[in-house]
Amino acid sequence: MESIQAIKQRFEIIGNDPKLNRAVEKAMQVAPTDISVLVTGESGVGKESIPKIIHALSHRKHGKYIAVNCGAIPEGTIDSELFGHEKGAFTGATQTRSGYFEVADGGTIFMDEVGELPLTTQVRLLRVLENGEFIKVGSSKVQKTNVRIVAATNLNMFEAIKKEKFREDLYYRLSTVEINLPPLRERKEDIHLLFRKFAADFALKYKMPTIRLEDDAVQLLQSYRWGGNIRQLRNIAEQISVLEQERNITAADLKSYLPDIGSNLPAVIADKKKDSDFSNEREILYKVLFDMKSDLHDLKKLTMKLMENGNHQKVQEEHESLIQKIYGEDDEEDVDMEDLSDEKLEVLQIAQNQSRDKEDKYYFAEEIEEEETLSLQDKELELIKKSLDRHNGKRKNAAEELGISERTLYRKIKQYNL
Repeated sequence: MESIQAIKQRFEIIGNDPKLNRAVEKAMQVAPTDISVLVTGESGVGKESIPKIIHALSHRKHGKYIAVNCGAIPEGTIDSELFGHEKGAFTGATQTRSGYFEVADGGTIFMDEVGELPLTTQVRLLRVLENGEFIKVGSSKVQKTNVRIVAATNLNMFEAIKKEKFREDLYYRLSTVEINLPPLRERKEDIHLLFRKFAADFALKYKMPTIRLEDDAVQLLQSYRWGGNIRQLRNIAEQISVLEQERNITAADLKSYLPDIGSNLPAVIADKKKDSDFSNEREILYKVLFDMKSDLHDLKKLTMKLMENGNHQKVQEEHESLIQKIYGEDDEEDVDMEDLSDEKLEVLQIAQNQSRDKEDKYYFAEEIEEEETLSLQDKELELIKKSLDRHNGKRKNAAEELGISERTLYRKIKQYNL
């Protein structure tokens, strides 16, 4: 059996990190079996190397090896890609097509980004894993396949299961053995080795001298977070190889190629956004409540005028703008308190408590007798009754006399059971 170092050289895996070596060792141990393997790790850590090792060291090494990026295939066609389809199964299916599971019979399929599979496809995949059976799209014939599946994902699978985006039974079938590849920031000693390998490759590719890093640049390289992992490191090495005239790279030169160099610590953006959104919503609710209080104050003033002056038409003319403000036509529906979330109800309660302390200052500057305030509803009811009696129950005429919209009057009639 080949050594770990020999396997790493064969598959061009650079680095001596213990976690990386352990991942390669596990791949070598499971390769001779038909156990399903799930490779996990962040995007860009090189997960595609593990299934190649497993296939090459297995008894299936002479069979086909097919790599499928599940996240790159549209949801509407992924079943056809994986399991094939019959002629006429859907629009554009002009001939029968074999899917990957049929073509790779006796070999290995590497399913990258398996966490992106639609739920319907997950059911089909589970059946393949359980008994090796699948059905082509548009067919009723059950077919058999002998395929080993190695899957990979950068998602937190337990979160995906919790959110019902991935089937729990499928996860446990796929992850009989789980191999995790560490992110580049946890392999600090390997970062410079990888950079030198990439720099040498690009020097050969573009026929130019190899770039070299000064000591300060090496320190910066190792302290950087590398959110894109090996893929990002390779990209940076290629940029510097092509763009820099000077082949000895300092930390100052390197800085211009590293995005967000001043922020290597993770930032909790989602929580801040939630707090900001809630704060904005609270301010809007406060404003709505204070506007409602102001309108109520104006309503009291208008009602008192109507009570003191029997000439409703005159009051309506003098306070036309005020009436329009309070009773103007409004297509908005009334707010249903039951539809508000607990969070909004709590904000409303806070606003009401705060506004209650300021009532004397804002809304009761005029000295209205307490008994008159308490009987305001009765006075309003009395005015509506009189107006409806005067116009023989015609709501339109009564609404015009009261200076309110017919819709508002209709609500008041329902409210008072008139």
